[in-house]
Formats: sequence, structure tokens, C-alpha cells
Amino acid sequence: MSQSPPPDPRQRWRALIVLCLGVLMIVLDGTVVNVALPSIKDSLQFDDADLAWVVNAYLLTFGGFLLLGGRLGDLYGHRRLFTLGLAAFTLASLACGMAPSQAWLIIARAIQGLGGAVVTAVALSLIMDLFTEPGERARAMGVYSFVCAAGGSIGVLLGGLLTDLLSWHWIFLVNLPVGLVVLALSLKLLPAVHAEGSGQLDVAGAVTATVSLMVAVYAVVNGNEQGWTSLHTLGLLAASALLMLGFIVIERRIVHPLIPMGLFRLHNLRTANLLAVLWAASMFAWFFLSALYMQLVLGYTPMQVGLSFLPANVIMAIFSLGLSARLVMRYGIRTPLALGLLLAAIGLALFARAPLDGQFIGDILPGMLLLGLGAGMAFNPMLLAAMSEVEPKDSGLASGVVNTSFMMGGSVGLAVLASIAAYRTKTAAPELAPLVALNDGYQVAFLIGAMFALAAAILARFLLRSTAMGQQAKVDSAAHPAP
Repeated sequence: MSQSPPPDPRQRWRALIVLCLGVLMIVLDGTVVNVALPSIKDSLQFDDADLAWVVNAYLLTFGGFLLLGGRLGDLYGHRRLFTLGLAAFTLASLACGMAPSQAWLIIARAIQGLGGAVVTAVALSLIMDLFTEPGERARAMGVYSFVCAAGGSIGVLLGGLLTDLLSWHWIFLVNLPVGLVVLALSLKLLPAVHAEGSGQLDVAGAVTATVSLMVAVYAVVNGNEQGWTSLHTLGLLAASALLMLGFIVIERRIVHPLIPMGLFRLHNLRTANLLAVLWAASMFAWFFLSALYMQLVLGYTPMQVGLSFLPANVIMAIFSLGLSARLVMRYGIRTPLALGLLLAAIGLALFARAPLDGQFIGDILPGMLLLGLGAGMAFNPMLLAAMSEVEPKDSGLASGVVNTSFMMGGSVGLAVLASIAAYRTKTAAPELAPLVALNDGYQVAFLIGAMFALAAAILARFLLRSTAMGQQAKVDSAAHPAP
């Protein structure tokens, strides 16, 4: 890739703000819709099975197009793909907000997922384009990390507020003015990166990889309903694996592959993707199962649940917006990442002892604080590790790979842990009171999630390599102190 970065440092930071606003719309959408599902069900007369497709249609296209979106950014320009994805997401949001029927909303949600995948896949690449000095890049990645880590919890509060004060339509319509402003500013502030290379798209590889991922996502989101050992679920997972095997065969033989196999020889990229799978599995379980624990066991309202995540969000903000970058510049990537994952594991272990009569100060807040601290400390160095050894011409693809790992790890991990919780509750129900059995299931799932995070911490400490970027960041910290 060739580019002329903006000479004014202030313009680069303005561009980062615009970039993060676009990404925030995508991140918020992951949780803001969940709050409004009951209202959507009543308004458009969905039954329970069809209502799931309001979420699943988005997940299918989002998960399926992350790799392709990242590669298209490498081939045709990151800014071009970012603005196209943003435009598609914004227009689809308008269609969602105006949806007069079930089919209309589901189709619009699928287009939203496509646009969101493209924006997410090239966002990291644009940060790499904007910030070339390791110190500045660490700080910029910290801002991006905060948006990704805290946006989901903010979505719970925003979804409840818009749905209660206005209507469910506005959780989508609010994206329209924001999207138009971000689109206009993106064209002005984001660097126009010109791709180097043939610009040829591996169509066969793109089709097989995208379909394989979409089939895998479909199998996962329907796993609990169909049964994880059912012929339907196992058949879909087998079909996904065969398609991915075909994709690998294609990539080894084609002149211009969608994913050069040499990319997976990069040690830190491989390791970061493994860590992303384990960590996402534990963090998705924390967010989902802790919300259920507070609502179903402790009797919290949805707004109280959202407020309960606020301390973790505040700590994530403090670390992501400055302290995380300082840690990276002082200690490199490996130590803050391993320590952050360890703190997250301890936080989940505290949730594993959550009692039936739990109190916020004594039983919820300590785990929330440790998980917020761990996420704020670890998310930035994990992304930096994934991108640390990647050439600029492959940065979009690497971003797509790590985002796919996050999504698939989180989706599969949550499905597995939710199933384990449900199985534990079912087997304990004959001997225990219903609420006790329900809480017992949550405790077991939290404990396994803590083990996932602990495994990720150990692997980060012993497998991740120190990089030139991490060492250079320590030098740059003296010349460019973090704000």
C-alpha cells in the first residue's frame, strides 16, 4: 500500500475519532437490538422462531464477510471499502427503521451485517495507515479498543432508553444522521491508500470461504434449538469444514490467493488468533450469563443490569484511553496482555461463586472491576500483537482474520457455555429448587469461562514473542509521552 499520511498530527487524531464513531455504530448494533426484541415482536407480530432471525440474519452476513471485506480493502483501498461499508450499513439502518414487515426487516438486517463486516474488517488497517510510529499507534489502538470493548454495554443502556422514550424504530433510525456525518468526514479526513499489487480477486476462494463461515455461523446460532448432537447441526458443521478444506486447497494452487498461506506462518498472528478465540469465549459468557444471573436470579430490571456494567466500562475507558498504551510502551505487548487475561480469569472465578442472595457491592462489583481492568489492559496489546508482524499489503486481511476469530470464538464459546449451564440446571433440577438449579448452572459456566481466560493468559505469557514494534514503543514513549 502507498499513501501520504496527513502531515498534521491533529488531523490524524480527528480522523481516528471519525473512524471510531463509525465502528461504534457497528459495535452498538450488537446489543442495542437485543433490548428492543420484545417490542419488535409485538409490532411486526413475529413468533419466537422467526424473531431469532432479526439477530441471526445480521450474524450470518457479518461473520461470513469479515475475511472477504478485509481482503477487498487490501486490493481496492481501505478508505474506499470503509466508506462503502458505512454507506451500506447506514442505508440498511434506514430500511430497518422503516420496515413494514418481517421479511423487510430481516433482509435489511442481513445488509446491515454485510456493511458492518466490511467496516470492522478494515478499521484496524486504517489505524495502521494513519499511525506509523509505534507509540502513537499504541495510543490510537487504545482508543479503538475502548470503543470495541465498551460499546456493547453502552448499547444496552441506549437500546432501553430509545425503546422506552420513543419506539424500537429509533434504535435503527438514530444511525442515519450519525452515519451521514461520519461518511462525509471519512472522505475528508481518512487517508486515501492506494493498493499495491494485481488487484485480482480470488473468486473461488472468496465464495468457498464466505459460504463456509456463513454455514458455520448458522450451525452455531441454531445449535441450542436443533441440538448440538443432532444430524442437522453436525451436518452443517461437517459441510462448513469441507468447504474450508476446499478453500485451503484452492489457496495453495491459485496464483493470487484470497489468503496467502504464508500469512499463517507469522507466529504472533497465529498466537493472537488463538488467544482471541479463548478470550472471546470467556468474555461473551461473562456478558451474557452475568446479565441472566442478575435478571433471573437476583431480580434486576434491564436498566439495573445495564448500570451494573458501568463500573467495568469506566475502568475499560480509563485503561483504553491512556493507561493501556503506557503499559505497552513500558513493558511491550506480552506482559500487559498476559496480566490482563489473568485478571479477567480471576473476575470470572469470582462470578462462579455468585450466591442466590448476591449483593451488588460484595458479589457483583469485585468481579466487574477485575473484568473491566483485565479487558482494558488486554484488548489493546492483543490487537497490536495480531497486527505486529503483518505487511501493510495484508493488513486488511489480518484484521479480518482476527475479527473472525473473535466472533467465532465468542459465538461458539457462548453457545457451549450456555448449553453447559442449561444441562447442569436440568440435571440438578430434580434434587434442587428451580432457582438454585438455575444458579448452579450459571456457576459452572462461569468457572469454565474462567478456565478459558486462564489458558489464554498462560499461552500469552509463554507463546507470544516480543516484537520490534513493542521494543520500539518503549523508546518512543520517551519522545512521545502518552496523553
